[in-house]
Amino acid sequence: MEDQTVRTGWVGGTLGGHLARRLVQVGVRDVFTVPGDFNLTLLDHLIAEPGLTNVGCCNELNAGYAADGYARARGVGACVVTFTVGGLSVINAVAGAYSESLPLICIVGGPNSNDYGSGRVLHHTIGLADFSQELRCFQTVTCFQAVVNDLENAHELIDTAISTAIKESKPVYISVSCNLPGVPHPTFRNEPVPFFLAPKVSNQMGLEAAVEAAAEFLNKAVKPVLIGGPKLRVAKAQQTFIELADTCGYPIAIMPSGKGMVKEHHPHFIGTYWGAVSSNFCGEIVESADAYVFVGPIFNDYSSVGYSLLIQKEKAVIVQPDRVTIGNGPSFGWVFMADFLTALRQKLKKNTTAIENHRRIFVPPSIPLKRENNEPLRVNILFKHIQASHLLPLVC
Repeated sequence: MEDQTVRTGWVGGTLGGHLARRLVQVGVRDVFTVPGDFNLTLLDHLIAEPGLTNVGCCNELNAGYAADGYARARGVGACVVTFTVGGLSVINAVAGAYSESLPLICIVGGPNSNDYGSGRVLHHTIGLADFSQELRCFQTVTCFQAVVNDLENAHELIDTAISTAIKESKPVYISVSCNLPGVPHPTFRNEPVPFFLAPKVSNQMGLEAAVEAAAEFLNKAVKPVLIGGPKLRVAKAQQTFIELADTCGYPIAIMPSGKGMVKEHHPHFIGTYWGAVSSNFCGEIVESADAYVFVGPIFNDYSSVGYSLLIQKEKAVIVQPDRVTIGNGPSFGWVFMADFLTALRQKLKKNTTAIENHRRIFVPPSIPLKRENNEPLRVNILFKHIQASHLLPLVC
């Protein structure tokens, strides 16, 4: 009998090997795992991949939160657990990643492909022959679900799941039948075609119109400000946000759920904007501005201190990952954040009024202020002396 490898050139790639290579290709170097009898064969293939390090975890929730943190730091994370008893345990971490818009690839070792439709009751389940309970739970907290129990479409399902996680910046669920990871199949190769995602390109006419409208709106303002939100990470626009601030001279505030998105030692950084509980003097500068650019905001009860922010929609430019809205006026779709911020840099006039106002009124905590010789009296020094006068003993 003729050797199949010689006849077809096929080396005998496996599902497990393909999944491991795909994880490496999208940037995963460490995979967080909890072994169980349904995922042991799959784990053998992941461990055999030179580009992957297996990080054993004490429980599934631990693995899920580790993958969440990894996705924040590296752009994408992955965890591997076992069927139902593991999947339902990790689901709270996956739900958290969904709410934070993190691309987390949750891989579950599933039942033997021969058990589907067999009417058998398996261990690690709720005692029913229906294996879909775990899947139904994950449907509410993931953007794509792949149940791989057939090698014929396994390649397509795995690639679609991983690409969807990255494109949507949300978690996905991949269930792999426990008997399939080591079975060779012609759709897999030892060196698969490198993973490729077509870059998202803004609608050029929409981008130009959005930039023109925003620049006209902001260049008329006297003291505009920039406020960064948590979706800066989703849009991968942290650096372009800083470059915009460097160019236009506006002060930078950050929303509470966006902490860490902007380096707080930046010379234009004025603190956390959080309504009534903002950093000292930050709220005053933001809420007294005649124009504010919110980049990637989430306005919920937490970030708005019970929906009590003293901002007005007609003064705001709202920049979301794929949409820009100018005040009460036009909204431009399929305009991506990084593209918009980069193009806007070229159109904005430098305006440092708001940052100068902040420097004039800001009183650093526990740091005494001193007026230099021949320096004009500043408001913050005046207030310091007024407040100090209240501490002087009463002289009769």
